[in-house]
Amino acid sequence: MATALRPGLADELRAYGAEDVDKCFNCGTCSAVCVHSEAPYVLPRRPIHYLQLGLESRLQGSLEPWLCYYCGECSEQCPKEAEPGETMMSLRRWLTAEYDFTGLSRLFYRSWKAELATIVLLALVTGAGFLGVGFSHGDIHHYDGPTAFLPAGGWTGGVHLFDWGMAGVLLVLLLTNAARMWWFVLGRDRDHRVPLSSYLAGLYMLPLHFLTQRKYAQCEREQPWVVHLVLMASYLTMMVLIMFFLADMASGPAIDWRVHALGLLAAAGLLTTVIINLRGRLKRSSPHHAHSHESDWIFLILLFYVTLTGVLQFILHRANLDMAANIAYVSHLMGVVPMLVLEVPFGKWSHMAYRPLALYLARVRQHATAAAPSAAREARAA
Repeated sequence: MATALRPGLADELRAYGAEDVDKCFNCGTCSAVCVHSEAPYVLPRRPIHYLQLGLESRLQGSLEPWLCYYCGECSEQCPKEAEPGETMMSLRRWLTAEYDFTGLSRLFYRSWKAELATIVLLALVTGAGFLGVGFSHGDIHHYDGPTAFLPAGGWTGGVHLFDWGMAGVLLVLLLTNAARMWWFVLGRDRDHRVPLSSYLAGLYMLPLHFLTQRKYAQCEREQPWVVHLVLMASYLTMMVLIMFFLADMASGPAIDWRVHALGLLAAAGLLTTVIINLRGRLKRSSPHHAHSHESDWIFLILLFYVTLTGVLQFILHRANLDMAANIAYVSHLMGVVPMLVLEVPFGKWSHMAYRPLALYLARVRQHATAAAPSAAREARAA
């Protein structure tokens, strides 16, 4: 596959957070101290070298940025203070934009004002929509029962139907972007076709790494892995509860401990980890918090808002303050919809899919490479 040079690619990456690429002179110190750097994936040195040379197609097909967990060791040991860890983070943002066929990721990562304006607009439309539905079908003074302002509904109605419709759209967008990632990494390489057996051999890695993020634990700094794992587990728990048990979650004012206990634990996990990350970025207390892209702040603040309004809604409902609970619910949904619609397929939450997918594709490539000599020998023997 021919490789074209794209001058100025490193300059373009500055909008994604790569500020010090020019300082790097490829000494290899970063790769020497990185616990995840092992052949054939030399990180962060190789993708940074691709970036400096303007090898766009090779960067598009690179898995190294996703194999980096930004422990910060490389940035601390860099003799030129080139911040290779932050460059790898910026490459993950850039790759997210490359996978996205809509161009929205590119727009949002390059302009925080565009992202913020889209969030505000989507929040206002969401609020107006739910208020319109509520006033036309219910009573804002009632949270439960046949005249509820925003009934959760069953599988075929209410807010639950809206949730499933939105989830379907997001799944299509995310799967399409994941397919583009596969195309850049393996699909477009006509010289090395991957057999089906290689795809099947490593399939277990997708759920394994998605649920555990176990490679993260190999970094010497264990706290970021714990914080990251709690954040992901809390978010996934809340998502499962909302998608499959919304009617039970919205029930009350009596507490249904079967679902509410998990919901409260998930909310506590989200609030705690978001506060830890916000505090770290404000104090710049560790290498992976030393630099913050605008999208990092927007993501954390939006997630904090969504979690806080969700907890407030829960408390007001249990206190029989139905009108206040309905207002809090609409406010909550005004944050939920932008967070899901924008962050899942186009922003930070998409990393939850791309990182395990990268580990899976690396395993597929390894299996196919190992199987190729055996296949060649069998062909010669025949």
